[in-house]
Amino acid sequence: MGMNDLPEWLPAWCVDHLGSEPVDVLFQAQQISTVFGLRLADGTDVVVKARADEGRAVSCVAAQARLAERGLPCARPLTPVVRVDSLAVHAEEYRPGGEVLHGDSPDVAVRYAEVFAALTAGLSDVTVAPPLPNPRWLRWDHTDPGLWPAIDFLDERDQSAVPAYVVDIASRIRARLLAARLPCVLGHGDYEAQNLRWHGSEVWVVHDWDSLAWQPEAALVGAASGAFANAGPPALAPISSSEAFMESYQDIRGRSFTAVEQEVAWAASLWTVSHNARWEVLHGTAPLSCDALQDQAAERLRRANA
Repeated sequence: MGMNDLPEWLPAWCVDHLGSEPVDVLFQAQQISTVFGLRLADGTDVVVKARADEGRAVSCVAAQARLAERGLPCARPLTPVVRVDSLAVHAEEYRPGGEVLHGDSPDVAVRYAEVFAALTAGLSDVTVAPPLPNPRWLRWDHTDPGLWPAIDFLDERDQSAVPAYVVDIASRIRARLLAARLPCVLGHGDYEAQNLRWHGSEVWVVHDWDSLAWQPEAALVGAASGAFANAGPPALAPISSSEAFMESYQDIRGRSFTAVEQEVAWAASLWTVSHNARWEVLHGTAPLSCDALQDQAAERLRRANA
């Protein structure tokens, strides 16, 4: 991608909000947000993120700024969120480098749990409007009709393709999560290996604060305990590694989960993979999450009391 391919609004936006125009494109990525890595005329490298404005972005960026101020490993926002037509746009510092930490063993799980605990502790006194609606893969709290949250590009596909066991697991898990009525907290909602970079044993940066979530602490921990090892198409960590993640998190935070919280953590670990299994079937991709559900769901459901 070159300068000529940038959206028309972006060069003037950089001048207005960063004081300098872009002269080179370092990278562009497209997931939920469109992300531009830019070199400005004054020599600064920045990242500009633009996404459809669901009303979440202001809270996500404000929370990210507080974490960065406290020295936690995330990019420092350089602007608040600015509306550009239907987009929410902000800029943040460019933090390149570091390596993905691969593996899904209990030892690796503990390293990821340590970082997750530090981030959640850092967010514990951050006061922002709840970033709702939650990311779609954590949105069991939706009020849409039916089991799944309304997601147009999934709902328009043939739902009869979704296996009955996926629907059954998701139904049982959602009922368990909604019955718990635990207070919600802020936490990283897409805590996967692909969103972290490490220098040796030290975490360098945690990306994707667009995916901040507002759910019970135990549910956020449970979801992360199942997803932490994802560095490509999502699957599910082994049960022993999820257990190590949860135990390490509680040790670091100095608080043991109640029996209900333990069950909620195990339940949340299955909701995300159920969402991903539905996605796989509707898109015809490799059944990693479907296979993981068949291998692990019975034991995780037992631990969730679902």
